[in-house]
Amino acid sequence: MMVYHKYGTPIPDKRILYYYFYFMQERMNMFWKKCEKNRLSLTEDPILRDYKFTNVYRACDRVSQYLISHVIYRHIDHFTPEDMLLRILVFKIFNKIETWDYLEKVYGDIRVEHFDVEEICRLLSIRQKSLPIFSNAYMMTGSHRRYDCLSSKHAKWLQMVKDEFIGEGVVDRVLNADSMETVFNLMEKCSFVGGFLAYQYTIDFNYSPYVNFDENSFVKAGIGAVRGLKKCFKSIGDNYEAAIRYTYEHLDDFRKEFGFDDFKPLPGREPHLIDIQNCFCETDKYLRAKMPELLVGNVRIKQRYKETMQPIDYAFPPKWHINTKIQSQCTREHIQELTLF
Repeated sequence: MMVYHKYGTPIPDKRILYYYFYFMQERMNMFWKKCEKNRLSLTEDPILRDYKFTNVYRACDRVSQYLISHVIYRHIDHFTPEDMLLRILVFKIFNKIETWDYLEKVYGDIRVEHFDVEEICRLLSIRQKSLPIFSNAYMMTGSHRRYDCLSSKHAKWLQMVKDEFIGEGVVDRVLNADSMETVFNLMEKCSFVGGFLAYQYTIDFNYSPYVNFDENSFVKAGIGAVRGLKKCFKSIGDNYEAAIRYTYEHLDDFRKEFGFDDFKPLPGREPHLIDIQNCFCETDKYLRAKMPELLVGNVRIKQRYKETMQPIDYAFPPKWHINTKIQSQCTREHIQELTLF
């Protein structure tokens, strides 16, 4: 039974919420068309065609797919659980595939016993002279008195990882956590890591076989999702997570009401709270173009869509039990199958 906040049950503005479910339906249709190599007309919607939007499922995005297939499950038996969480965190701090590939090539495996911050920083500083090392997907902060003596943002972050995540035993406490919320709380206490990043890192850890919690057991609204929620709900109070759960609990009802009850999910896996949260962020972006009169936060979409021709061999955590199912629904010659060991 869902317990709502002091303002009562969230009250949707159905005229606006319609576009949330429209986005989910149309964006998911685009995913399946790509998966089935039907690229002639992914969408007739000029906003979705011209601007960059993430997938309905967070795990379907290119960086998450690389994290799952390359950082976590490729050669997983070569790394301890502590190594694996460190690898995930370092990869996600930069959130850029090219940066990770570079480090693996010039530095070698990232692991607890092979984590030379000075050397890694030296190598990244060389690369940064000609190429960006951070993704622009997240706004990464880099100001904390404890690390003010360090000149570069990447040095501050990596020193924090060494001092706090490894040195103060956060990694061990994450591995022994009793809930997703506990993992979130542990990560949020780390320098530079606010609520949004703590939640993102928690979900990333949960892709591994060493952190295992139901993704529907905890959710944290990011800034973009908050903007989307404020547009889609008339009465929401200050508990945005309650509105995310409310939407999740009424997915089928709203789909039927808005005429989107033929939504095609990933096989055997309806969107979870992380995906519901993510779609509110993307709906906020969509509405900036569709309904610019809704003045909540940013007023324009910044990133144009640019197709990446390199295909994705979709693969998901084995514990989801969907890899074989999605293989049967996609026409690619090979869908990467993951094994634990």
